[in-house]
Amino acid sequence: MRIDKLLSNLKYGSRSDIKTLAKAGKIQVNGSVIRNSDIDVDPLKESIRVDNKDVFYRENVYLMMNKPKGVVCAAVDALYPTYTALIKEPLNRFDLNVCGRLDVDSEGLIILTNDGVFLHKVISPKSDINKTYYVELIQPLTEYRRLERGIEILDGQEKPYITKPAKIFDVIGNKCRITISEGKFHQVKRMFEAIGNEVVSLKRETIGSLDLDQSLAIGEYRELKDFEIDLLLKNPQ
Repeated sequence: MRIDKLLSNLKYGSRSDIKTLAKAGKIQVNGSVIRNSDIDVDPLKESIRVDNKDVFYRENVYLMMNKPKGVVCAAVDALYPTYTALIKEPLNRFDLNVCGRLDVDSEGLIILTNDGVFLHKVISPKSDINKTYYVELIQPLTEYRRLERGIEILDGQEKPYITKPAKIFDVIGNKCRITISEGKFHQVKRMFEAIGNEVVSLKRETIGSLDLDQSLAIGEYRELKDFEIDLLLKNPQ
């Protein structure tokens, strides 16, 4: 890969900016200053420094984040802080997308990646990946069997939609856990509204066989381990 393209992709500036940095002697490859910004480099094998700081590079990045309430799953938003604002150097230099969004007032597990194939695998309806949520409701949960058979709600286009059967468990008063394999707009909230209840708190705990790391505080994140990535790709549930 050309070094100007690499560094531009990593948000060190435009290709013109990278050219200026190279001419100023601020870019090193394997310990040697380079002044030509169109040379080819292998960032996985070669040492690259800009302004005497190492350049961090991964072909693919996979993060688990414990999303806080009040944060939107969008790269840019005029009203709310975004998940990208929570990511620090050097991982904030990568264009990371969300594998399965959460509403602004929901919290818990989200997965971030720049791997488009992986992202499609996780969010595709064909993958049928289960997601489990811990839910607190405004009223005690009594009659919920209709959710386990499938229930009519409105989808993201405000059209009638019959959900796939859900699994409801750990029911205690106004609290429960629900597992679904879909991700329609406000789906969990709309499912409980359809049986006359209202969600007041929603936290995603699992995606497939991947559990939210309980050591992650609200707003924290970490890279996924190789076996966790494999869990999602193989999707054992």
